[in-house]
Amino acid sequence: MQKKFEKNRPVALIGKALGAIFLIASGAAHAQAGAAAYPTKPVKLVVGFAAGGPTDVVARAFADHASKALGQPFIIDNKPGAGTIIAAQAVASAPADGYTLLFGATNHTMIPALYQGRVKFDAVKSFRPLCTVAGSPTVLVVAPTLPVKTLAEYQAKARAEPGRVTAGTAGVGSSGHFAAEIFARAQGLQLNHVPYKGAAPVVTDLMGGQLDSSFATLGSVLPQIQSGKLRALAVGASKRSALAPDVPTFAEAGGGNYAADVWYGVLAPAGLPEPIAQALERTAAEFAKSAPTAEKLRGMGMEPESVCGNTFAGRVAQEVATYSQIAKALDLKAD
Repeated sequence: MQKKFEKNRPVALIGKALGAIFLIASGAAHAQAGAAAYPTKPVKLVVGFAAGGPTDVVARAFADHASKALGQPFIIDNKPGAGTIIAAQAVASAPADGYTLLFGATNHTMIPALYQGRVKFDAVKSFRPLCTVAGSPTVLVVAPTLPVKTLAEYQAKARAEPGRVTAGTAGVGSSGHFAAEIFARAQGLQLNHVPYKGAAPVVTDLMGGQLDSSFATLGSVLPQIQSGKLRALAVGASKRSALAPDVPTFAEAGGGNYAADVWYGVLAPAGLPEPIAQALERTAAEFAKSAPTAEKLRGMGMEPESVCGNTFAGRVAQEVATYSQIAKALDLKAD
């Protein structure tokens, strides 16, 4: 009996091996079919800001488009607070199945710089960047009472009065703060940073002459620029904005190869199956290229933008590295 068992054992092992291979192949095929059918249920789009802000408004427009394009509801889940960490953590810890996504902005790449070692996820490795859908360049605006009309005059005044020209931002570690520091370091200027709790009071004090200048997103100050209540000196982009065509780029105004903008886009948990990633990237790209989207975004001082896949991932990684270097040099930390 023992000899017979030993004799048939290789056949039994081969049968088990073939069965295991069949199960693995079947599972892979099932997963592939599931990915191809995506989505089969509602998708949650997590936003790290309160309802009504720029990121939330763009996210809702994208959710409406994606719902129609993919045939399932895309539901906004606002999780504001802690510099967007709460939202990012919720997505990083979610299954990589395409049913929990992050609609984020440039703030995402500032998290490692400001919260060093205090978060449970990696802003680069824990996510699969899919596509940006919109962008807003940074613009240098000055109070109407400041006696400068060009970027060259602004720089000359800052050099003549080190530490006296004020630059207001929405807070320590905000995109405006980083933009101001990057420009000042590049040009060898010493600006007096004045942090506020949000962008609105910055604009109010600029118009009132309590502040000299601000590095702000174009969307947040476009109405004041158009009405003449604020003076725009330069826009941080590779070309002039169609929304403010009379405002030169920093390069045109003699500010060097300086660019600073805020992106808005979609990210997924790392490990997202490729077919699902491709479906979402196509949807995001179509959204960014649609005429209704362009009209809506430009009304908010933004421009449609579609940077996807590896290019977007590279941009995220580069921004994380840049902001971390600046934060370390300036000893910037969030409370």
